[in-house]
Amino acid sequence: MGPNPFLGVVLHAIGGFAAGSFYIPFKKVQKWAWESYWLVGGFFAWIVAPWVVCILVCPNLIYVLTHSPVKSLILAFGFGVLWGIGGLTFGLSMRYLGLSLGYAIALGFCAAFGTLIPPIFDGTLAGMVFKQSGQVALLGVLVCLTGIAVCGKAGVWKERELSADQKSAVISEFNFRKGLWIAIFAGIMSACMAYGIKAGEPIAKVALQNGTNPLWQVSPVYIVIFAGGFLTNFIWCAILNCRNRTAINYIQGAGASQLANYVFCALAGITWYCQFMFYGMGTTRLGDYKFSSWTIHMAFIIVFSNLWALAFREWKGSSRRTHRAILLGIAVLTASTIVVGLGSYLQTLKR
Repeated sequence: MGPNPFLGVVLHAIGGFAAGSFYIPFKKVQKWAWESYWLVGGFFAWIVAPWVVCILVCPNLIYVLTHSPVKSLILAFGFGVLWGIGGLTFGLSMRYLGLSLGYAIALGFCAAFGTLIPPIFDGTLAGMVFKQSGQVALLGVLVCLTGIAVCGKAGVWKERELSADQKSAVISEFNFRKGLWIAIFAGIMSACMAYGIKAGEPIAKVALQNGTNPLWQVSPVYIVIFAGGFLTNFIWCAILNCRNRTAINYIQGAGASQLANYVFCALAGITWYCQFMFYGMGTTRLGDYKFSSWTIHMAFIIVFSNLWALAFREWKGSSRRTHRAILLGIAVLTASTIVVGLGSYLQTLKR
């Protein structure tokens, strides 16, 4: 199965839509504390969905996991633990900043760290600078970061223009200062997912050797990474359940429909997992410049999350200048995916 950069971009777009949309079902959960619905959603996202998909698409799954290099398993799990911290705080950034501003700030840092450090670590970044295809791909990364910066600027303008009552009407727990620091930390730690996938490449190779379709080769890697992420989130949410006495949520919702809450949490978790399912598929189609997958993924997430934010009227009351800025940011991010895809395509022509 040869590289197909444009198909890779399409697959990343589907994954980005899933990532930008997963938090929506959580809004339907009633009378549960944040830590309760986050943990239930995480169980479906990081345990149930990865195992179900892997059982379906990865022959000899247990053999693959037990015969993969121990170092790769440990590193992937360890980066998963660190990424789990980022995912945990990312959820908090949505809580305090909303979809638009939270995604833009957190994913801006996530894109920068997750995209550029792996090729720097591998020693391949310098060589790309002297190749036309590499220059185009790096230009796409720069365009993406520019778009993220524009979205962030629009968010700052919005913060200045709206009154406290206007902001809390849409985001009940809006807190810009707290949310800003959480989002920055979340973005940096969330970049560990990119390192975990890189560390898990030997696991993917074992899966390929045992009959897994190349399109699904990253699936067993996710099982290991997400196990580490779930551990982090489980510990913290359990602590909050004890501290806030909210463990009762799992069996009693103070008048809420328990079945509906579990269904919405499951929907959120499965939708979240779909982002990385399609991310893994898209990465396999980008050829030598699959490092750019992280940038494309982040860009699409910000595009779709901001479209949802507009639909939920998070920008209501802000000026025309701010509206123009956020739309411009979305347009620049969309353009960046085309540029990155073009760089990957140019590389395939030289084979």
